[in-house]
Amino acid sequence: MSLSSQVQRDVAQQKILQYLKPEWIVDVVMLSGRKDVPENGVIDYIVIKNVFGSYSRIGFKSCDQGREKFQGTSLDFVWFDEEPPYDIYLECRMRVLDRKGQIFATMTPLKGLSWVYNTIYLNPANDKEIWTIQMEWADNPYLDEEEIEFMSSILSKDELESRRYGKFLSNGGMVYSEFDPLVHVIEPFDVPKDWFDTISIDPGLHNPLSAHWYAVDYDGNIYVIAEHYFSNKTVEWHADKIREKCIKLGWKQRNGFIDALIDSAANQKTLASEKSVAELFYDNKINVNTKVNKDLFAGISRVKSYLKNIKGEARLKIFSTCTNLIREIKGYFWGNADTPIKKDDHALDELRYYIMTKPEPTKQFDTKSEITLHKDRLIQKARGKRKL
Repeated sequence: MSLSSQVQRDVAQQKILQYLKPEWIVDVVMLSGRKDVPENGVIDYIVIKNVFGSYSRIGFKSCDQGREKFQGTSLDFVWFDEEPPYDIYLECRMRVLDRKGQIFATMTPLKGLSWVYNTIYLNPANDKEIWTIQMEWADNPYLDEEEIEFMSSILSKDELESRRYGKFLSNGGMVYSEFDPLVHVIEPFDVPKDWFDTISIDPGLHNPLSAHWYAVDYDGNIYVIAEHYFSNKTVEWHADKIREKCIKLGWKQRNGFIDALIDSAANQKTLASEKSVAELFYDNKINVNTKVNKDLFAGISRVKSYLKNIKGEARLKIFSTCTNLIREIKGYFWGNADTPIKKDDHALDELRYYIMTKPEPTKQFDTKSEITLHKDRLIQKARGKRKL
Protein backbone atom coordinates (compact mmCIF):
# COMPACT_ATOMS: atom_id res chain seq x y z
CA MET A 1 0.00 0.00 0.00
CA SER A 2 1.49 3.32 -1.12
CA LEU A 3 0.74 6.99 -0.56
CA SER A 4 -0.07 7.56 -4.24
CA SER A 5 -0.30 5.57 -7.49
CA GLN A 6 2.97 7.13 -8.66
CA VAL A 7 4.76 6.02 -5.50
CA GLN A 8 3.14 2.60 -5.94
CA ARG A 9 4.58 2.31 -9.45
CA ASP A 10 8.06 3.52 -8.48
CA VAL A 11 8.47 1.75 -5.14
CA ALA A 12 6.06 -1.01 -4.07
CA GLN A 13 5.49 -2.53 -7.53
CA GLN A 14 9.16 -2.61 -8.33
CA LYS A 15 9.95 -4.36 -5.07
CA ILE A 16 7.20 -6.98 -5.42
CA LEU A 17 8.02 -7.71 -9.09
CA GLN A 18 11.66 -8.13 -8.13
CA TYR A 19 10.76 -11.01 -5.81
CA LEU A 20 8.31 -12.81 -8.12
CA LYS A 21 9.66 -15.38 -10.57
CA PRO A 22 7.97 -15.13 -14.01
CA GLU A 23 6.76 -18.74 -13.83
CA TRP A 24 4.82 -17.95 -10.65
CA ILE A 25 2.74 -15.21 -12.30
CA VAL A 26 -0.63 -16.34 -13.71
CA ASP A 27 -2.09 -12.95 -14.61
CA VAL A 28 -1.48 -9.22 -14.20
CA VAL A 29 -4.41 -6.80 -14.21
CA MET A 30 -3.46 -3.21 -14.95
CA LEU A 31 -5.09 0.09 -14.02
CA SER A 32 -2.92 1.75 -16.67
CA GLY A 33 -0.16 0.56 -18.97
CA ARG A 34 0.53 -2.81 -20.58
CA LYS A 35 0.53 -6.15 -18.74
CA ASP A 36 3.57 -7.40 -20.72
CA VAL A 37 5.63 -4.58 -19.16
CA PRO A 38 3.77 -4.07 -15.85
CA GLU A 39 6.66 -2.22 -14.22
CA ASN A 40 6.00 0.77 -16.51
CA GLY A 41 2.32 1.11 -15.60
CA VAL A 42 0.10 1.01 -12.53
CA ILE A 43 -0.92 -2.50 -11.43
CA ASP A 44 -4.33 -3.31 -9.95
CA TYR A 45 -3.47 -6.85 -8.85
CA ILE A 46 -1.29 -9.87 -9.67
CA VAL A 47 -2.50 -13.49 -9.54
CA ILE A 48 0.24 -15.99 -8.62
CA LYS A 49 0.57 -19.71 -7.96
CA ASN A 50 1.13 -20.45 -4.30
CA VAL A 51 2.88 -23.34 -2.53
CA PHE A 52 -0.48 -24.93 -1.68
CA GLY A 53 -1.25 -25.63 -5.33
CA SER A 54 -3.85 -22.87 -5.48
CA TYR A 55 -3.77 -19.18 -6.35
CA SER A 56 -3.10 -16.02 -4.38
CA ARG A 57 -3.69 -12.41 -5.26
CA ILE A 58 -1.40 -9.47 -4.55
CA GLY A 59 -3.39 -6.24 -4.78
CA PHE A 60 -2.06 -2.69 -4.94
CA LYS A 61 -3.82 0.34 -3.52
CA SER A 62 -2.84 3.91 -2.78
CA CYS A 63 -3.92 6.02 0.17
CA ASP A 64 -5.05 8.86 -2.08
CA GLN A 65 -7.96 6.63 -3.18
CA GLY A 66 -9.59 7.21 0.20
CA ARG A 67 -10.79 4.95 2.97
CA GLU A 68 -13.84 3.66 1.06
CA LYS A 69 -11.63 1.83 -1.46
CA PHE A 70 -10.27 -0.33 1.36
CA GLN A 71 -13.61 -1.55 2.66
CA GLY A 72 -15.13 -5.00 2.24
CA THR A 73 -12.10 -7.15 1.42
CA SER A 74 -10.70 -9.86 3.72
CA LEU A 75 -6.89 -9.87 3.67
CA ASP A 76 -4.09 -12.05 5.01
CA PHE A 77 -1.34 -9.44 4.86
CA VAL A 78 -1.08 -5.67 4.45
CA TRP A 79 2.18 -3.84 3.77
CA PHE A 80 2.47 -0.05 3.98
CA ASP A 81 5.60 1.22 2.26
CA GLU A 82 5.34 4.56 4.13
CA GLU A 83 3.25 6.00 6.95
CA PRO A 84 -0.46 5.90 5.98
CA PRO A 85 -3.27 8.14 7.25
CA TYR A 86 -4.73 6.88 10.51
CA ASP A 87 -8.21 6.20 9.11
CA ILE A 88 -6.81 3.95 6.40
CA TYR A 89 -4.70 2.09 8.95
CA LEU A 90 -7.83 1.47 11.06
CA GLU A 91 -9.73 0.23 8.00
CA CYS A 92 -6.92 -2.18 7.14
CA ARG A 93 -7.00 -3.53 10.68
CA MET A 94 -10.61 -4.47 10.07
CA ARG A 95 -9.69 -6.11 6.75
CA VAL A 96 -7.31 -8.58 8.46
CA LEU A 97 -9.58 -9.27 11.45
CA ASP A 98 -11.54 -12.28 10.19
CA ARG A 99 -8.45 -13.97 8.69
CA LYS A 100 -6.17 -13.21 11.66
CA GLY A 101 -3.91 -11.42 9.22
CA GLN A 102 -0.86 -9.26 9.81
CA ILE A 103 0.06 -5.66 9.03
CA PHE A 104 3.59 -4.55 8.24
CA ALA A 105 4.98 -1.07 7.57
CA THR A 106 8.36 0.24 6.48
CA MET A 107 8.83 3.98 6.82
CA THR A 108 11.10 6.95 7.40
CA PRO A 109 9.60 8.98 10.29
CA LEU A 110 9.59 12.35 8.55
CA LYS A 111 6.19 13.39 9.96
CA GLY A 112 7.48 13.68 13.52
CA LEU A 113 5.35 12.61 16.47
CA SER A 114 2.40 11.38 14.43
CA TRP A 115 -0.13 8.66 15.27
CA VAL A 116 2.48 6.05 14.34
CA TYR A 117 4.72 7.33 17.10
CA ASN A 118 1.97 7.52 19.72
CA THR A 119 0.09 4.33 18.81
CA ILE A 120 2.72 1.99 17.38
CA TYR A 121 6.16 3.07 18.59
CA LEU A 122 5.15 3.94 22.16
CA ASN A 123 2.52 1.16 22.23
CA PRO A 124 0.78 2.58 25.34
CA ALA A 125 -1.63 -0.38 25.46
CA ASN A 126 1.31 -2.83 25.66
CA ASP A 127 -0.20 -4.76 22.75
CA LYS A 128 1.91 -7.92 22.45
CA GLU A 129 1.18 -8.12 18.72
CA ILE A 130 2.93 -4.79 18.07
CA TRP A 131 6.69 -4.72 17.60
CA THR A 132 9.05 -2.18 16.07
CA ILE A 133 12.64 -2.23 14.94
CA GLN A 134 14.85 0.71 14.02
CA MET A 135 17.53 0.45 11.36
CA GLU A 136 20.10 2.86 10.04
CA TRP A 137 21.91 3.17 6.73
CA ALA A 138 24.89 1.17 7.99
CA ASP A 139 22.56 -1.82 8.48
CA ASN A 140 22.00 -1.94 4.71
CA PRO A 141 24.86 -3.96 3.15
CA TYR A 142 24.02 -2.63 -0.32
CA LEU A 143 24.73 1.02 0.46
CA ASP A 144 28.17 2.37 -0.39
CA GLU A 145 30.10 3.63 2.64
CA GLU A 146 31.39 6.71 0.78
CA GLU A 147 27.84 7.62 -0.23
CA ILE A 148 26.71 7.24 3.38
CA GLU A 149 29.48 9.59 4.54
CA PHE A 150 28.66 12.11 1.81
CA MET A 151 24.92 12.17 2.55
CA SER A 152 25.59 12.38 6.28
CA SER A 153 27.77 15.45 5.71
CA ILE A 154 25.17 17.44 3.76
CA LEU A 155 22.05 16.70 5.81
CA SER A 156 21.01 18.80 8.79
CA LYS A 157 21.18 17.21 12.23
CA ASP A 158 17.41 16.68 12.36
CA GLU A 159 17.25 15.25 8.83
CA LEU A 160 20.10 12.91 9.67
CA GLU A 161 18.36 11.67 12.80
CA SER A 162 15.20 10.87 10.82
CA ARG A 163 16.59 9.71 7.49
CA ARG A 164 19.72 7.86 8.60
CA TYR A 165 18.79 6.61 12.06
CA GLY A 166 14.99 6.40 11.75
CA LYS A 167 14.34 8.49 14.85
CA PHE A 168 11.11 10.35 15.58
CA LEU A 169 11.69 14.03 16.29
CA SER A 170 9.70 16.80 17.91
CA ASN A 171 10.47 20.50 17.88
CA GLY A 172 12.18 20.20 21.24
CA GLY A 173 13.82 16.82 20.76
CA MET A 174 14.03 13.80 23.05
CA VAL A 175 15.32 14.38 26.55
CA TYR A 176 17.13 11.05 26.54
CA SER A 177 18.36 11.12 22.94
CA GLU A 178 21.10 8.68 23.98
CA PHE A 179 18.51 5.94 24.47
CA ASP A 180 18.67 3.16 21.89
CA PRO A 181 16.32 0.18 22.36
CA LEU A 182 18.80 -2.08 20.57
CA VAL A 183 21.48 -1.17 23.13
CA HIS A 184 19.68 -0.44 26.37
CA VAL A 185 16.78 -2.93 26.28
CA ILE A 186 17.79 -6.53 27.00
CA GLU A 187 16.00 -9.80 27.56
CA PRO A 188 15.61 -10.92 31.20
CA PHE A 189 18.15 -13.30 32.71
CA ASP A 190 18.70 -14.81 36.16
CA VAL A 191 20.25 -11.92 38.08
CA PRO A 192 22.64 -12.96 40.89
CA LYS A 193 21.05 -12.09 44.22
CA ASP A 194 24.13 -10.25 45.39
CA TRP A 195 23.50 -7.75 42.58
CA PHE A 196 20.14 -6.77 44.10
CA ASP A 197 20.24 -3.14 45.23
CA THR A 198 16.93 -1.43 46.00
CA ILE A 199 13.44 -0.52 44.79
CA SER A 200 12.49 3.01 43.73
CA ILE A 201 8.89 4.25 43.89
CA ASP A 202 7.00 7.23 42.52
CA PRO A 203 3.67 7.23 44.39
CA GLY A 204 0.31 7.83 42.78
CA LEU A 205 -3.35 7.27 43.59
CA HIS A 206 -5.33 8.29 40.50
CA ASN A 207 -2.07 8.57 38.56
CA PRO A 208 0.04 5.43 38.19
CA LEU A 209 2.25 4.33 41.03
CA SER A 210 5.53 3.32 39.43
CA ALA A 211 8.06 1.02 41.10
CA HIS A 212 11.14 -0.64 39.65
CA TRP A 213 13.64 -3.10 41.02
CA TYR A 214 17.30 -2.15 40.47
CA ALA A 215 20.40 -4.34 40.46
CA VAL A 216 24.08 -3.42 40.11
CA ASP A 217 26.83 -5.75 38.90
CA TYR A 218 30.41 -5.83 40.13
CA ASP A 219 31.48 -3.15 37.64
CA GLY A 220 28.71 -0.75 38.59
CA ASN A 221 26.44 -1.38 35.61
CA ILE A 222 22.77 -0.83 36.52
CA TYR A 223 19.99 -3.24 35.53
CA VAL A 224 16.28 -2.47 35.80
CA ILE A 225 14.92 -5.97 36.29
CA ALA A 226 11.24 -5.70 37.28
CA GLU A 227 8.33 -3.31 37.13
CA HIS A 228 5.12 -2.49 39.00
CA TYR A 229 2.94 0.17 37.33
CA PHE A 230 -0.75 0.61 38.21
CA SER A 231 -3.20 3.45 38.84
CA ASN A 232 -6.35 3.91 40.96
CA LYS A 233 -5.19 1.50 43.68
CA THR A 234 -4.66 1.90 47.43
CA VAL A 235 -1.28 1.92 49.13
CA GLU A 236 -2.17 -1.40 50.74
CA TRP A 237 -2.85 -2.96 47.33
CA HIS A 238 0.42 -1.67 45.91
CA ALA A 239 2.34 -2.89 48.95
CA ASP A 240 0.87 -6.39 48.58
CA LYS A 241 1.84 -6.55 44.91
CA ILE A 242 5.33 -5.23 45.60
CA ARG A 243 5.85 -7.86 48.31
CA GLU A 244 4.57 -10.59 45.98
CA LYS A 245 7.07 -9.57 43.32
CA CYS A 246 9.84 -9.47 45.92
CA ILE A 247 9.02 -13.03 46.98
CA LYS A 248 9.06 -14.15 43.35
CA LEU A 249 12.46 -12.51 42.78
CA GLY A 250 13.91 -13.70 46.08
CA TRP A 251 14.48 -10.04 46.95
CA LYS A 252 16.33 -9.18 50.14
CA GLN A 253 14.48 -8.20 53.31
CA ARG A 254 15.67 -6.68 56.56
CA ASN A 255 13.86 -7.72 59.73
CA GLY A 256 10.80 -8.54 57.65
CA PHE A 257 10.86 -5.17 55.88
CA ILE A 258 11.59 -4.35 52.25
CA ASP A 259 13.65 -1.20 51.71
CA ALA A 260 12.76 1.30 48.97
CA LEU A 261 13.30 4.87 47.83
CA ILE A 262 10.25 7.08 47.35
CA ASP A 263 9.39 10.62 46.34
CA SER A 264 9.43 12.98 49.34
CA ALA A 265 5.80 13.83 48.51
CA ALA A 266 5.01 10.52 50.21
CA ASN A 267 5.38 12.37 53.52
CA GLN A 268 2.05 14.05 52.80
CA LYS A 269 -1.18 12.60 54.17
CA THR A 270 -3.83 11.28 51.79
CA LEU A 271 -7.43 12.48 51.80
CA ALA A 272 -8.62 9.05 52.93
CA SER A 273 -6.17 8.60 55.80
CA GLU A 274 -4.69 10.39 58.76
CA LYS A 275 -1.35 8.79 57.90
CA SER A 276 1.08 9.76 55.17
CA VAL A 277 1.78 7.51 52.20
CA ALA A 278 5.21 6.75 53.68
CA GLU A 279 3.61 5.70 56.97
CA LEU A 280 1.08 3.52 55.18
CA PHE A 281 3.86 1.76 53.29
CA TYR A 282 5.70 1.22 56.58
CA ASP A 283 2.55 -0.29 58.11
CA ASN A 284 2.62 -2.74 55.20
CA LYS A 285 6.24 -3.79 55.80
CA ILE A 286 7.84 -1.55 53.18
CA ASN A 287 10.39 0.83 54.68
CA VAL A 288 10.53 3.80 52.33
CA ASN A 289 13.30 6.39 52.37
CA THR A 290 11.89 9.80 51.39
CA LYS A 291 15.25 11.58 51.43
CA VAL A 292 15.79 11.48 47.67
CA ASN A 293 17.52 14.04 45.47
CA LYS A 294 14.80 15.55 43.26
CA ASP A 295 17.01 17.99 41.34
CA LEU A 296 15.50 17.63 37.85
CA PHE A 297 18.38 18.78 35.67
CA ALA A 298 21.11 17.12 37.73
CA GLY A 299 19.05 13.90 37.67
CA ILE A 300 18.56 14.04 33.91
CA SER A 301 22.26 14.65 33.42
CA ARG A 302 23.12 11.67 35.64
CA VAL A 303 20.69 9.37 33.77
CA LYS A 304 22.19 10.53 30.46
CA SER A 305 25.66 9.66 31.73
CA TYR A 306 24.51 6.09 32.45
CA LEU A 307 22.84 5.77 29.06
CA LYS A 308 26.11 6.82 27.45
CA ASN A 309 29.17 7.73 29.46
CA ILE A 310 32.18 9.75 28.33
CA LYS A 311 33.66 6.62 26.74
CA GLY A 312 30.49 5.96 24.77
CA GLU A 313 29.54 2.98 26.95
CA ALA A 314 26.01 2.09 28.04
CA ARG A 315 25.93 1.52 31.81
CA LEU A 316 22.15 1.23 32.13
CA LYS A 317 20.28 -1.85 30.89
CA ILE A 318 16.51 -2.31 31.10
CA PHE A 319 14.73 -5.66 30.95
CA SER A 320 12.26 -5.82 28.07
CA THR A 321 9.51 -6.65 30.60
CA CYS A 322 9.70 -3.10 31.99
CA THR A 323 7.46 -1.84 29.21
CA ASN A 324 6.19 1.32 30.90
CA LEU A 325 9.66 2.63 31.71
CA ILE A 326 10.75 1.99 28.12
CA ARG A 327 7.63 3.72 26.79
CA GLU A 328 8.15 6.76 29.01
CA ILE A 329 11.78 7.16 27.93
CA LYS A 330 10.72 7.06 24.27
CA GLY A 331 8.03 9.67 24.87
CA TYR A 332 10.01 12.14 27.04
CA PHE A 333 10.55 15.41 25.14
CA TRP A 334 11.78 18.90 25.87
CA GLY A 335 9.08 21.57 25.99
CA ASN A 336 9.20 25.33 26.40
CA ALA A 337 11.74 27.08 28.63
CA ASP A 338 14.14 24.14 28.25
CA THR A 339 12.18 21.94 30.63
CA PRO A 340 10.74 18.49 29.84
CA ILE A 341 7.05 18.21 29.07
CA LYS A 342 5.38 17.06 32.31
CA LYS A 343 3.48 14.07 30.97
CA ASP A 344 3.78 10.31 31.53
CA ASP A 345 6.98 10.59 33.56
CA HIS A 346 6.17 8.58 36.69
CA ALA A 347 8.70 5.82 35.98
CA LEU A 348 11.26 8.41 34.88
CA ASP A 349 10.94 10.27 38.18
CA GLU A 350 11.78 7.23 40.29
CA LEU A 351 14.54 6.27 37.83
CA ARG A 352 16.12 9.67 38.56
CA TYR A 353 15.72 9.21 42.33
CA TYR A 354 17.59 5.94 42.11
CA ILE A 355 20.29 7.05 39.66
CA MET A 356 21.06 10.07 41.86
CA THR A 357 22.13 7.67 44.61
CA LYS A 358 24.86 6.32 42.29
CA PRO A 359 28.22 7.94 41.51
CA GLU A 360 29.07 9.59 38.20
CA PRO A 361 29.92 6.79 35.72
CA THR A 362 33.16 8.49 34.66
CA LYS A 363 34.37 8.49 38.27
CA GLN A 364 33.09 5.02 39.03
CA PHE A 365 34.41 3.24 35.98
CA ASP A 366 37.86 4.79 35.80
CA THR A 367 38.65 2.38 38.64
CA LYS A 368 38.62 -1.30 37.78
CA SER A 369 36.65 -3.70 39.94
CA GLU A 370 38.45 -6.22 42.16
CA ILE A 371 37.36 -9.04 39.86
CA THR A 372 38.77 -7.25 36.80
CA LEU A 373 42.02 -6.50 38.67
CA HIS A 374 42.28 -10.15 39.70
CA LYS A 375 41.88 -11.23 36.08
CA ASP A 376 44.59 -8.75 35.05
CA ARG A 377 46.93 -10.15 37.68
CA LEU A 378 46.41 -13.70 36.43
CA ILE A 379 47.02 -12.64 32.83
CA GLN A 380 50.18 -10.75 33.75
CA LYS A 381 51.42 -13.65 35.82
CA ALA A 382 50.81 -16.09 32.95
CA ARG A 383 52.85 -13.85 30.66
CA GLY A 384 55.71 -13.78 33.12
CA LYS A 385 55.41 -10.08 33.73
CA ARG A 386 55.41 -8.26 37.05
CA LYS A 387 52.24 -8.33 39.14
CA LEU A 388 50.01 -5.31 39.13
